[in-house]
Amino acid sequence: MKKFFKYFAIALIGLVFVGTFVYLYRKSRPKEARYEVLTPAVKTIERSTVIAGKIVPRDEVNIKPQISGIISNIYKEAGQHVQEGEVIAKVKVIPDMGSLSAAESRVRLAEINLKQAQTNYDREKALFEKALVSAEQFDQVSQALSQAREERASAQESLEVVRDGVSRSNASSSSTLIRSTISGLILDVPVKVGNSVILSNTFNDGTTIATVANMNDLIFDGNIDETEVGRIAEGMPTTITIGALQDLSFDAVLEYISPKATENNGTNQFEVKAAVKVPEGVNIRSGYSANAEIILQRAKDVLSVPESAIVFEGDSTFVYVGSDGKYEKRAVTTGVADGVDIEIKDGLSAGEKVRGNQIFEEK
Repeated sequence: MKKFFKYFAIALIGLVFVGTFVYLYRKSRPKEARYEVLTPAVKTIERSTVIAGKIVPRDEVNIKPQISGIISNIYKEAGQHVQEGEVIAKVKVIPDMGSLSAAESRVRLAEINLKQAQTNYDREKALFEKALVSAEQFDQVSQALSQAREERASAQESLEVVRDGVSRSNASSSSTLIRSTISGLILDVPVKVGNSVILSNTFNDGTTIATVANMNDLIFDGNIDETEVGRIAEGMPTTITIGALQDLSFDAVLEYISPKATENNGTNQFEVKAAVKVPEGVNIRSGYSANAEIILQRAKDVLSVPESAIVFEGDSTFVYVGSDGKYEKRAVTTGVADGVDIEIKDGLSAGEKVRGNQIFEEK
């Protein structure tokens, strides 16, 4: 019985050893290499670059007040169209107390002078009617009265301007009425009634009352990496796609490439702009994210193969031509590539077969 178990154990060990040997042998057997067989095709190949950016109006103007004060009325809101010269808001002036006091004092002095000039005129007129004074003397008194009246009117107008920001004589062109300087769409009204505003001067930019833009003249504004900026030129056709309008694309023309780079996330980039042609009835909002595709090279109706079929050796390019596992290495001249297919200029004809990607199979 013991001999039986002994022989059984030996046989089992031998069986495991043989099985392991067979498994390792099969795993170590070489695999037969097989390849896809490709047929050259006639295609139009385009090489392009994509630039990220946004859609903005060419002319976007910040409307600022010509006088400091407090917003008393707002007549327009964002999204409304406005014509050049149309009133957007009104500013109530908060007068400087020193200037106001001086203007009031000037009015009082002008009234005193006017009363005295009126008294002198009445007296001289009575004497002139009795032929007791000369006409020349009476004319001088009349002129003094006219000057006093003019001074009184001027002083009153100055007081109204200091106190109210506008006088009765120039109410239609008052600086308290904030008017649009261009015709277009109001993009933003960042102020509210009661907000204090200041005019623009050499020390500050002033308060923006509204932002107005011509939405009929839009441009694409983006940045391109320095490695690709040398491949583009002004006047190149561009296709614009907007993230919010995925089903639509627009034609554009590249019209500006910045001569100076700006650093962005550690890389040098150049600003580019393209004029966008928006079809009728399409509503484009300012600030839409967009991509601009610029065609760098185009080869129309040319013989091509997948780039995976090309073998690169230094400056030379080759393909393997043949079928049924029999291939010959042949030099070819390549052209435009789009990352998937590549143009074959010379060395290959349309009817030939080309070796493609390798496929591994066990025997």
